[in-house]
Amino acid sequence: MSDITLNAPRLFDLAGQIAIVTGAGSGIGQRIAIGLAQCGADVALLDRRSDNGLADTAKHVQVAGRRSIQIACDVTSKSCLAEAVARTEAELGPLTLAVNAAGIANANAAEEMEEDQYQTLMDINLKGVFLSCQAEARAMLRNGRGSIVNIASMSGVIVNRGLSQAHYNASKAGVIHMSKSMAMEWVGRGIRVNTISPGYTATPMNTRPEMVHQTRLFEEQTPMQRMANVDEMVGPAVFLLSDAASFVTGVDLLVDGGFCCW
Repeated sequence: MSDITLNAPRLFDLAGQIAIVTGAGSGIGQRIAIGLAQCGADVALLDRRSDNGLADTAKHVQVAGRRSIQIACDVTSKSCLAEAVARTEAELGPLTLAVNAAGIANANAAEEMEEDQYQTLMDINLKGVFLSCQAEARAMLRNGRGSIVNIASMSGVIVNRGLSQAHYNASKAGVIHMSKSMAMEWVGRGIRVNTISPGYTATPMNTRPEMVHQTRLFEEQTPMQRMANVDEMVGPAVFLLSDAASFVTGVDLLVDGGFCCW
């Protein structure tokens, strides 16, 4: 043991760290951004949404006693991401943490899917994560340290019964393996890269009134017999970003209520 006096709870302390969260205007990204602030980080909130999502997230960050900035940004734009990182460092400080949660989901039979539907999803879910990591890592490499968590999905590991979403599944599988690849590229340069693969989660997208029958199926198919709450993604994210996971890189953490065991 190198330091037996270390206080274990401090391993999860993010005080003094600066984070970027993409997709911070709703769902998993929003809740993780708030969670990082609650653990002591200042947070740059990125989203392309035009509603009050980012403002709502910022209010919760303020309640947690931390600073935030709101940046309208499309993750498919390399220049937008570079500007967002530069603004983050100018207004908050050196970037050390990132969570890339921006993504979309839709479904269509593979034989009927138009190229535009396929390409738009791939551009956001896979290319967008790559460009985000690239911009974030360039800053982190200059700063000498960093930890990145990309939000994938259990759909990158299994094929969801009853859902025609070959493009979505492929995009999330790509996020998992791309993250492992980047983790190995940066393993000796102070940056860790990991993924979280949520199971069925009660996000606004999955709890719309027209989804009620599908939601029941999601719950029945999950060993825990329920969907995850977005709050349940905070702990895994904080763990992977924090010093508690200082020897963890290239890992895909399934947070799926046991779904992938069956």
